[in-house]
This record gives sequence, C-alpha cells and structure tokens, in this order.
Amino acid sequence: MKIFPEIYRQFRLIDTKERSINRLNRRTEYSKRLYSQYTDKSFRGEVSSTHFKLISSSIGRGAFCVSTGKLKEREGSVKVKIHPFFKYALYFFYALPIVGFFVEFILVSENNWPILILVAIGQMLFIRYLFIGLAFRILARESLHRLRDVLDIEFTV
Repeated sequence: MKIFPEIYRQFRLIDTKERSINRLNRRTEYSKRLYSQYTDKSFRGEVSSTHFKLISSSIGRGAFCVSTGKLKEREGSVKVKIHPFFKYALYFFYALPIVGFFVEFILVSENNWPILILVAIGQMLFIRYLFIGLAFRILARESLHRLRDVLDIEFTV
C-alpha cells in the first residue's frame, strides 16, 4: 500500500510536438514555485521542449496535484502526484489516530488496547482511501482533462 497515491499515464500527441509545446507555453504561467495564485491561464509551472512540471491554476484545489511529464516526438508520459506541501500536511492527519491511541492507552487503565489498535488502523485506512484517495482521484482527473485539452493529446494507457 502506498501512503500517497500517484497516477502514471502515457499519451500520444495528435499534433506535432512543437505546436503542442507552443500551446502549452501559451496556457502556462511560468513559476518556479508551484503555489496557487489567480491567473487567466490554465496552468502554473515550468515548460521546456522535452518536459514540464505543472499545477492547475484553479484556486483552492489546483495546487493539490503536481503533473510532471516528458515529451517525445509523437508520444509522452505524465505522472500526477500530491504536492510535497500537502504531503507534509497530510502526514499530520495520518498521525492523529496514532496519537489518539497512545493517549487512550496511557489515560485509560482498561485492557482493551487490542481493539484500540484495530480502531487506529481502521481510521488510518479510512483517511487514506476515503479522504486522500477520493480527493486525489477527483483533482487528478480534472488536471489530466485540462492537460489533454491544452496539449491536444490522446491517452493510451
């Protein structure tokens, strides 16, 4: 089980590489630091002739997923993962059930700690698959749809 989900997709360019890169450059606001800020462009990030590193420009949820990709002549690949800042924040939520288990273990003298272990594990799985997994899946899909529209690509895998 991965702690944080990732999506890896391969695609085929419909147009030429130069036109696709040009279109992506026009729709991307250059930024070395990937943080959310209001802009009229589709993405924020860095684009070169062979690779890109982007976040969606939508305020409030666009910076959650970082898309990194490589382009070849007629094909390419993209990897979508959670922004490192959000990973650190989410580690805090992963730690809450463990902290709760230890607080309960220290304060309560009853011998029901095996049940508490199962509850803590269940809460961590709930956080991972329901909150983080669902949010990542929705936001990554939105980011991939924007990328598909801007680059004019067709996903193969």
